[in-house]
Amino acid sequence: MEIIATHGTVFLVLAVIFGLYMTWGIGANDVANAMGTSVGSGAITVKQAILIAAVFEFAGAFLAGGTVTSTIRKGIIDPEPLTGSPELLVYGMLAALLAAAVWLMIATTRGWPVSTTHSIVGAIVGFAVAGIGIEAVDWGTIGQIAASWVVSPVLGGVLALLLMLSIRKLILNAPDPFASARRWGPLYIFAVGWIVSLVTLFKGLKHLDLHLSTWESMAAATVIGVLVAGIGKFMIDRVKPRPDEDKGFHYASVERVFAPMMIFTACAMAFAHGSNDVANGIGPMAAVVSIVQSGGEVAQKASLPLWILILGGVGIVVGLATLGYRVMQTIGTRITELTPTRGYCATLAAATTVVLASKTGLPVSTTHIAVGAVMGVGLARGIGALDLRVIGNIFVSWIVTLPAGAILAAIFFFIFKAIFG
Repeated sequence: MEIIATHGTVFLVLAVIFGLYMTWGIGANDVANAMGTSVGSGAITVKQAILIAAVFEFAGAFLAGGTVTSTIRKGIIDPEPLTGSPELLVYGMLAALLAAAVWLMIATTRGWPVSTTHSIVGAIVGFAVAGIGIEAVDWGTIGQIAASWVVSPVLGGVLALLLMLSIRKLILNAPDPFASARRWGPLYIFAVGWIVSLVTLFKGLKHLDLHLSTWESMAAATVIGVLVAGIGKFMIDRVKPRPDEDKGFHYASVERVFAPMMIFTACAMAFAHGSNDVANGIGPMAAVVSIVQSGGEVAQKASLPLWILILGGVGIVVGLATLGYRVMQTIGTRITELTPTRGYCATLAAATTVVLASKTGLPVSTTHIAVGAVMGVGLARGIGALDLRVIGNIFVSWIVTLPAGAILAAIFFFIFKAIFG
């Protein structure tokens, strides 16, 4: 208690600095994953991706980011053994933030799309084992999270594959693919608006004190879906066929219909990502703020101040704008060749999986889901459409992430303990 009373302000300042550094890493690596499909398919430019992310990542973090934050903050380790020495939890959370941020920076400069969730969970486990003991880790929760890392890319891949097959059947194999694309396009856009708004309304708005019943949520999501579809139809109706381009590539005009649709899926993906992954940066920061402000009380539950959510949103946007292009190249162009139809399927599948996960409170990896979805879209054309060497490198970087985060966090924990203890 004494250490917290003496150094409380320093801990708060460090928590904000490390939290910003971590959310910067999330923006540079994870948001680049989320936007990579849209940029790689040629539907939007890098500048447009940054603008979309700025608005919708922030909205996702602010409106729907509360549920997962509590899992990261209090579900992974049992803070009970630390009630007598809360400063150890402060050192640990600061160490976890710094360790995950450093690893993300290393990975991003190499263009590896690693998981920020892996990084922060590994870091928290590393500090807990080093600082408290192996029994302090809730291995049941870790098991659930680890299972979600396997399930989520498979789910993302299967959804993307099914979407791709539906587009092939309804549009690409139709007698007039362009007319079919214009007819079915608004329905696909409705799906984007409906799914994202529905799941957000179901669970994501508790900290804004908006409590809607199931039917009210369904009705509101349907209205939002129809509005989004109406805007989409207006944009699709302005797309004109290009018979000259169709001679070179039979579906060139169809792809032109899907380009404006990709803007909607990019917005959905940014929102979904903000709702799930902002927790990785601000969960540990919220834990430090809660302990310092309560004078050293280690609570299982702590309210999440809105300024922390805002800070997380700002860090993410700056990260994408400064270093995001490296990871965008990997996910958007190197795994498989993306066109607007393929990019649409991958992004919608990934957004749906992420938003569903964020509502069940499971910190899944957006990276794994996005890569799984891109692979699912590639598989629709056969295994030869995938660059297996690039995928192999990505898998190796995923495996290394957990131990790297854990080892770095243990080292930083002992450094903070030596400085302040």
